Amino acid sequence: MRGLLRPEETARVAGLRRDAAVSPVLQPFVERYWSVSWDRRGLPPYRSEVLSHPSVNLSVETGSEPRFGAVLPAVLLHDVVPRRFVVDLTGTGRVTAAKFRPGGWVAMGGRAPGRGAVVPLEGHLPGLDAAALLPAVLAGEDDDARAAVLDAALAPLAPDPSPAYRDLQALLERMAADRELVRVDQVAALAGVGVRSLQRLFAGVVGLSPKAVLARYRLMDAAAAIDGGEVSDLAGLAVSLGWFDQAHFSRDFRSVVGVTPSAYLARARAGR
Repeated sequence: MRGLLRPEETARVAGLRRDAAVSPVLQPFVERYWSVSWDRRGLPPYRSEVLSHPSVNLSVETGSEPRFGAVLPAVLLHDVVPRRFVVDLTGTGRVTAAKFRPGGWVAMGGRAPGRGAVVPLEGHLPGLDAAALLPAVLAGEDDDARAAVLDAALAPLAPDPSPAYRDLQALLERMAADRELVRVDQVAALAGVGVRSLQRLFAGVVGLSPKAVLARYRLMDAAAAIDGGEVSDLAGLAVSLGWFDQAHFSRDFRSVVGVTPSAYLARARAGR
């Protein structure tokens, strides 16, 4: 569960699925459907934290308590989160959502609501009617049925992906997978463009700078290694992921994840 912080701990609190099928026509734009549900009645709130991918999420949400300032049920659009995504799970709740690929929402004609914002869907994707989508999704008896309704609503809106968009997705996949990519000039060379051109492309389509995306992926690698019990030497982890010293790694980790790597490691060990 790359990106989910403390996944084993969270799994004891909420049921999370990420395996619903995506229609072939949507696969260039939508990476997956995911769902989560919880019941905290009589229990204190649980803070769920995700080191989010640089992606837009479209969610259908129900619950006993308002979330993100919205009265539920509602269809919400979650824009790219510049740091970590935090939500306190209270009462009861259920979410069914589509996670778009980085840039996928904009490539489908969607209007991003603003960095880090969570807003009602209305008006952000022409042809997608939130008033009709909400009851249709909620009528689904299980997670697969609800995801299938989302898929059926989105599929007719998918355009033919342009070659430039496919190239961008290939580049982003390489950035996510290749731990040797730690500098923007490396990414620009792979793309065959200058650094400034790459920055303009990411600003217009992805919503984060290439430097921020690279750092996000490498910090995901760091958190996943810690959560997986693979780390005994934080200094060595920092160097392996492109940081020149542990102090800079610790600063960047804390600025995005919210705690230092050593504190995160201690909590992961305690949880295990």
